Amino acid sequence: MRLLSIELSGFKSFAKKTTLEFGSAITSVVGPNGSGKSNVAESFRFVLGEQSMKSMRGKRGEDMIWNGSGSVPRAGRAGVKLVFDNTDRALNLDFDEVAIERVVHRDGNNEYLLNGSQVRLRDISELLSRANIGASGHHIISQGEADRALSASSRERREMLEDALGLTTYLYKREEAEKKLEKTAENMREVESLRRELSPHLKFLNAQVKKIEDAHVLREELFERYTDYLSREHIYLRLARAELGEGKELEDEHTTLDHRITQLRKELEKKHDAGSDELMALEREGRETAHAREAAVRELGGIEGELRALERMQGDGPALPAREARDFAESILSLAEGSKISELISLARSFIQKLSVSSGVHSRAELLEKKQVLESQLKDLQEKEEHVAGEVSVLRKKIEGEKDASREAERELFAAMARRSELEGARMALRAREDALKLEEERFKEELREAAILLERVPDYEQETMFEDEPRSAQEERRRKLERQKIRLEEAGLGNSAEILKEHQETTERDQFLLRELADLETSAQSLRLLIEDLTATLEERFVGGVEKINAEFDAFFKLMFGGGSASLQVVKETKLRRGVSEEGSEDMDVEEGVEISVTLPHKRIKGLHMLSGGERALTSIALIFAMSQVNPPPFLILDETDAALDEANSRRYGDMIETLAKKSQLILITHNRETMSRASVLYGVTMGSDGVSKLLSVKFEEAVAVAK
Repeated sequence: MRLLSIELSGFKSFAKKTTLEFGSAITSVVGPNGSGKSNVAESFRFVLGEQSMKSMRGKRGEDMIWNGSGSVPRAGRAGVKLVFDNTDRALNLDFDEVAIERVVHRDGNNEYLLNGSQVRLRDISELLSRANIGASGHHIISQGEADRALSASSRERREMLEDALGLTTYLYKREEAEKKLEKTAENMREVESLRRELSPHLKFLNAQVKKIEDAHVLREELFERYTDYLSREHIYLRLARAELGEGKELEDEHTTLDHRITQLRKELEKKHDAGSDELMALEREGRETAHAREAAVRELGGIEGELRALERMQGDGPALPAREARDFAESILSLAEGSKISELISLARSFIQKLSVSSGVHSRAELLEKKQVLESQLKDLQEKEEHVAGEVSVLRKKIEGEKDASREAERELFAAMARRSELEGARMALRAREDALKLEEERFKEELREAAILLERVPDYEQETMFEDEPRSAQEERRRKLERQKIRLEEAGLGNSAEILKEHQETTERDQFLLRELADLETSAQSLRLLIEDLTATLEERFVGGVEKINAEFDAFFKLMFGGGSASLQVVKETKLRRGVSEEGSEDMDVEEGVEISVTLPHKRIKGLHMLSGGERALTSIALIFAMSQVNPPPFLILDETDAALDEANSRRYGDMIETLAKKSQLILITHNRETMSRASVLYGVTMGSDGVSKLLSVKFEEAVAVAK
């Protein structure tokens, strides 16, 4: 890579566009003091990104702009452009020529352009560092700054050496990696903070989900129980309904009997004669007499019961309370209901009726009087009943002889009527069973509806399953267990489970995402730490190796400049107190590595830099600068009157070293020294007129010799 040209426009004293072309290995810029020739060196600093206005003899960016004169107005901007030959692709751009330009405006804003496209200063710095053009400016040595390598601190001297050795790229990479690591650590802290904030809510949701899962298990158990219960109930109702269907035969038989009884009665009515009518009348009279007798017996029994009650009340033993007696009688009536013990029923009814009246209704005398009347009536009724029975017996014998033919029809009629009575009882039982079955079917439908709502699905109760016969109470017990389990499920509260599960899933996914993010950040941090370690090791290795090479060149140049003696560089470590204290309360210490210079002059006992004279310091600085340039040569080297303090003998040595350096780097020499000028192939003369504008004049080598004389 070669430096082709530099173009100044409005920069300091170069009010008009001025271009210097560098077609030779050594180019000298000469001119009287105050002509602006040092502005050329400063233009290089400016375009390469120098941020210190002081090093460019200014206070602010506006000081870099032509400020105007009586004949030339001031400029609104200052610009400097460097053009490189990049055919060897030393600069990592796919262009044969690379133009780097910096423009500063009066408002202080800066622009950096790369082949006409605006870029950042960082982009320019990283691009140039690959070509050993670093930010420390070791390749630009201005008048008065030759001593900088000696007067700098050990740490600053190390930075100059790192820059000269081309380690800036590694330093940029390490710095970038450290910033990324710091940012990664900050991101990790943020992610961990987010997870800590999320943890209590996630813990709460986990507990809610556990309840929901338990409720789901309970629901599944309930579903299985419901399925079993409803399947059994369905089969039971189906069989019960089928049994009721068989009752249609009873209805049919009852209808048939109704028709037959009507028919038989009509037939018997036709066959009945006067004897039969008389017999029926006697039998009716006998029944009425018997009913009257039974009523009398019941009434008599009631009176006798009242009399016994009065006797007990008047006696020494405990009396039976009316309420308990009534309850007892009702129990007897209930047990006797439907039996053929009509007297017991009549007696109980009479007893209840009598007891319903207040206990003091009748006196003993009244009861005894009624008893006598009833006993007399009962005797008359018994005699009448016996008389009617005798007449019936006589008449029946008479009729039996006359109506044998109708007996068969009567027997059939009586049998049909008896069967019809049985059927009516069965029909009543069937109707009661029908009503009960309807209630059970309605309850089944309601339970099925509740199960579908509670379980959110309908149990498969119609599956064909065989169950063992069991009492109805077993199914009732299952239903009670279902009710208890339904209450437990309702208490579990699954009303908003869908929202909770959704929120739990989203929160868990968020936490897992943060966990993965944390793992990725940790992996990234580990990679960055390894990269920093590798870069640090590479820097240390190359720095140590570079210092050894510079030491050899430094010692050689020093001997050449001083005709003997020795010079060397030593890497040292300095311990500095860091501001503040550590978490443990102790003071933090920083260890910094720097570079110290040790020299020994021939025939003198001088071993420290502080004992050197001004000229000796200048020669030592030049020797170190040239040594640095030899080890890792920059594309170009600018020396701004670094030879000003040299005598004639040292100037010749300086000139010899320049020619040696020119084999590896382009040299731009700003000088007054004739020996130095004589080594250049092209001379640029800088002059300044009355308008204060610097002007440029190029002189060929032959003319340069004449000018030098």
